[in-house]
Amino acid sequence: MLYKLISSILFFIIKLFNRLEVKGKENIPSGQRYVVTCTHKGWVEVIMLAIALYPIPVHYMAKKELFEGKWKNRFFQSIKAFPVNRENPGPSTLKIPLKLLKENKCVGIFPSGTRTSEDVPLKKGAVTIAIKANAPLLPAVFKGPTNFSQIFKEKSIVAFGEPILFQEDKQGLSRDEMIEKYVELLEEEMRRLEKGL
Repeated sequence: MLYKLISSILFFIIKLFNRLEVKGKENIPSGQRYVVTCTHKGWVEVIMLAIALYPIPVHYMAKKELFEGKWKNRFFQSIKAFPVNRENPGPSTLKIPLKLLKENKCVGIFPSGTRTSEDVPLKKGAVTIAIKANAPLLPAVFKGPTNFSQIFKEKSIVAFGEPILFQEDKQGLSRDEMIEKYVELLEEEMRRLEKGL
């Protein structure tokens, strides 16, 4: 309920003031079962990506430190975020996103793994989860303000690329080789999208 309330209010405000441009909306898969990835330089894109996909709720993977404390834990869970141990990821890290995808829900992951303005290699988590769930992987990039004080001064842009679909491997690649292959495809598509902004 809290997610729906907050997202609806933010959607109305951002639309009213025309502070978000969404490109490639036709690339968003029908239904809700997909993994969406996005560049990550601040907190603004977390909100703008959710608004760009509204009314589809995005279940964000977030570092476990954000959930420390009773109230923070309750808040982040109420807005559909779920914790992950970035320092020591294990098999349990995949459990929640795979369960969400099985329930035909959208999972949001920032594959750089950290907020940065530098070009860092994409983490393998998003690709691994999408392959295991056989779910489309939707690349997205963000351009705009990096802090909330700039939201009404600088327009935000979210651009979606063509979804990456996982096909049956006919080249005899191992699981690790498949992951590497699709990580490269994801990086290429996100670089292409950024150049087009």
